[in-house]
Amino acid sequence: MLFIFDWDGTLIDSTGHIIAAMQQAAQELRFPVLTDAAVQNIIGLGLPEAILALYPELDDAARYELRLGYAKHYIALNEEPPEFFAGVTDTLDRLKTAGHHLAVATGKNRRGLQRVLGQLDMLDYFHATRCADETQSKPHPQMLHELLAELKAPVERAVMIGDTEYDMAMAQQANMPRIAVDYGAHAAERLLRYEPDMLLSDFSQLLEWRGLR
Repeated sequence: MLFIFDWDGTLIDSTGHIIAAMQQAAQELRFPVLTDAAVQNIIGLGLPEAILALYPELDDAARYELRLGYAKHYIALNEEPPEFFAGVTDTLDRLKTAGHHLAVATGKNRRGLQRVLGQLDMLDYFHATRCADETQSKPHPQMLHELLAELKAPVERAVMIGDTEYDMAMAQQANMPRIAVDYGAHAAERLLRYEPDMLLSDFSQLLEWRGLR
């Protein structure tokens, strides 16, 4: 089985850092500082798409400056990477030991994902990863199609696990089974609209899917 995971808000508890970095960058550039809820809503999108959604009134040059500012503040906030949610490392290890393939489909850019994987000594842990700056951003399903092709997995033998409606919509468009977690960026009622196979409140509950235990 191929398990494809979102990163921020699903495996890693990074929501607070994402919100703070966006707000600090906006304040530094004297742009409107948006609420926590507004920034949390766009978590999961690629950074250019997220900034466009948050600040549609800005021109391209201003949005580029905000991207640079966000990256600067996010790196500073993550000198030590955020922690995994409870149960994540044990569950991933059990799935991998059982012979399943593990992949990541994230709104992060490649540089950002490689940096945090390096900090966590996990550069070679996942069988494949895909980032928003090297394919289409969520909710477009292209990154899922690419992961399926790379790992030679049929869609019915794969599942997407994520915390946002962008993850669920991406999997739905790919006709892929999907599992939502309710402790991340988007509320459970938003995720349930996409009819996930399961809604997890604890990551280790993933092992109960299709009798994995």
